[in-house]
Amino acid sequence: MERWCKVVVVDDSAFMRLVITRMLGEDPEIEVVGTASNGIEAIEIVKTLRPSVVTLDVEMPEMDGLTTLERIMKECPTPVVMVSALTKEGSEVTLKALQLGAVDFIAKPSGSISLDFHKVRDELILKVKAAAQAKPRPLLTLLPTIRRPITVPFSVKDWATIVIAASTGGPAAVRYVLSQLPYDLPAAILLVQHMPIGFTKFFADNLNQVSNLPVREAQDAEEIQPGKVYLAPAGFHLLVERVNRLRLDSSPPLHNVRPAADKTFESAAHVFRGKCIGVVMTGMGSDGAIGLLTVRELGGRTMVQSPETCVLPSMPESALKLNAAEESVPLELLPKRITEVVYEVIGSSRSTNVSSLR
Repeated sequence: MERWCKVVVVDDSAFMRLVITRMLGEDPEIEVVGTASNGIEAIEIVKTLRPSVVTLDVEMPEMDGLTTLERIMKECPTPVVMVSALTKEGSEVTLKALQLGAVDFIAKPSGSISLDFHKVRDELILKVKAAAQAKPRPLLTLLPTIRRPITVPFSVKDWATIVIAASTGGPAAVRYVLSQLPYDLPAAILLVQHMPIGFTKFFADNLNQVSNLPVREAQDAEEIQPGKVYLAPAGFHLLVERVNRLRLDSSPPLHNVRPAADKTFESAAHVFRGKCIGVVMTGMGSDGAIGLLTVRELGGRTMVQSPETCVLPSMPESALKLNAAEESVPLELLPKRITEVVYEVIGSSRSTNVSSLR
């Protein structure tokens, strides 16, 4: 079998370079063509070898991971998978890296030098091979957040529920969408982003810095309210109960992920019916496709991020194959289209202010 996936491994630890190189080399389709111990070396090796993917340590001397990533994306754009410690600082830097163009990340289970890195071997191989097929996207400009108290009273009859699903490439794309939605959008948003345990709290905080709607990790038995964004915590499926409450469910993973968007879509569709709006965005795999079809079959509205604007198009393509999506919308137009559909769904006589969307 041809080793089509060429990888450069960058880590300041000789031990971690050896471990990552051996693990990747065990896959018959992956070849590690070079290694580097710091960012300066990495940039030169990437320019010379032109690999399919770079695995990049977050914490390095001489030139840190973020600076190295920025240089790679500017001088020799290449899909990058960040390798990060499960710490507050590591999580925050990793999220910044995803905003700067990294395709995905792997969490070191036990710090900078993880003797138990074998625990994430399968995830590492899967994400590296997926990254090799990714399409690096230009960075989108985010405008200043407008966080104001909602002045228009909501009633049970005049708001909708939006369910958004994303995976690989999702953090940056979701960040853009939330930054562009109006602060008085008459909708609640349930967000499912595939992430390992330990990262979703920091992701919610990160989104909260740019979103015009407040973002938080969802809590068990919490009442769903319009004007808020509820992020599914890693390790739990996010379900909707019939009394418009959220439930965190620890049943087995679906599609090898927990949270799984299919479960959120299906439960929300049965509760909100015609006032449910489903959106499947960039990502690897097929999660969300079946659930989005349920939303459509029960009278809700459905759309996907157009595959050509995705870092990885597998999730929206899976939904399109099932005829689950009514429309395919480029990332740059998603906030505007989501807002239009919200007002179509609730049949509001109020102005949508779509022309003033930022």
